[in-house]
Amino acid sequence: MTMVQPLTSLLLTLPLFIIFHQSTLAIATTYNVVSLGAKGDGTSDSTKPFLSAWALACGSAMPASIYVPRGRYLLGKTEFGGENCKNKAITIRIDGTLVSPADYRVLGNTGNWIVFRGVSGVSIYGGTLDGRGQGLWACKASGKSCPIGATTLQFSNSNNVFISGLTSLNSQMFHVVIYNCNNVNVQGAKILASGNSPNTDGIHVASSSGITIMNSRIGTGDDCVSIGSGTTNFWIENVACGPGHGISIGSLGQNLQEDGVQNVTVKTVTFTGTQNGVRIKTWAKPSNGFVRGVLFQHATMVNVQNPIIIDQNYCPDNKNCPNQVSGVKISDVTYQDIHGSSATQVAIKFNCSKKYPCSKITLEDVNLTYNNQPAQSTCSNAGGSASGLVKPSSCL
Repeated sequence: MTMVQPLTSLLLTLPLFIIFHQSTLAIATTYNVVSLGAKGDGTSDSTKPFLSAWALACGSAMPASIYVPRGRYLLGKTEFGGENCKNKAITIRIDGTLVSPADYRVLGNTGNWIVFRGVSGVSIYGGTLDGRGQGLWACKASGKSCPIGATTLQFSNSNNVFISGLTSLNSQMFHVVIYNCNNVNVQGAKILASGNSPNTDGIHVASSSGITIMNSRIGTGDDCVSIGSGTTNFWIENVACGPGHGISIGSLGQNLQEDGVQNVTVKTVTFTGTQNGVRIKTWAKPSNGFVRGVLFQHATMVNVQNPIIIDQNYCPDNKNCPNQVSGVKISDVTYQDIHGSSATQVAIKFNCSKKYPCSKITLEDVNLTYNNQPAQSTCSNAGGSASGLVKPSSCL
């Protein structure tokens, strides 16, 4: 009996040791920005504590977390670089709000506010980003000389990124930019700015592949989602857009040498009071770009000015635009189950390139009305087919 008692005691205490050891590890790999000097008072500059938390997480040999408690944390221009990170599994949990400097001129010409560059395996949960862009918008509206504005959140040259439940408010310019990235998943985002705020695109994607945006609400003064050159394998589903300029592929074709856009699905989306619904836009100038393999499916239009539009003579405000023809080749674009109301009589507009007409455009089960009356469709240099109920009547 004398040999059994110590062994039994060891077995009883072993699980407690394991639990204690695991919890110690969990605490050791969670970096609270407040513990590192950040203050949630909205006025103290917390940039350095945030960067310190990032450096510690990057230096960890095992998965690490950065935690931002409730409060308002003032950040200047902040860049999180991943080139020297040992860690490929960093989680950022935000219960608070990150606020930009009150004076829009501080960030106005820096290009962006919060940047993740060259990161891999980063996940962001929750949080609000307040770009405080109203001052810059007012400056631009006054006609004065103003900074161009900063993007609120940018991911560039990054892979395997997950963003869930993030809110972005009142960005100076674009809210979220995903550039030269692979496998980025955005879920449950709320992106909000005034309908008259200039160039405040919700999410802009370019030169990226394997991007997903789901279950999100976007209302801005520009495109809810804009899709730039070099974007492939892009999936958008269950997104509510409005106010804004719709979901747009483009503008494309501004450069002669330009990567194309292909394999894009926009599914189960609602547009309310927007300038456009589903749009493809290109400049009327020479380009080797293309758009192909696009599906717009299950879209609801509520008082949308241009529910379905391809515009290959894109020219904002009709200023300084070339009087040429678009070189962007558009083909294999399907519109399936698009219904609702148009705010203008022309609900379907295909204005394609004279040199490279749109081809393989498909309309299937489209029902759009104007003031509870029949709407119209117009086609220029566009070819394709229609099936099922199509109202207004197809002009393809």
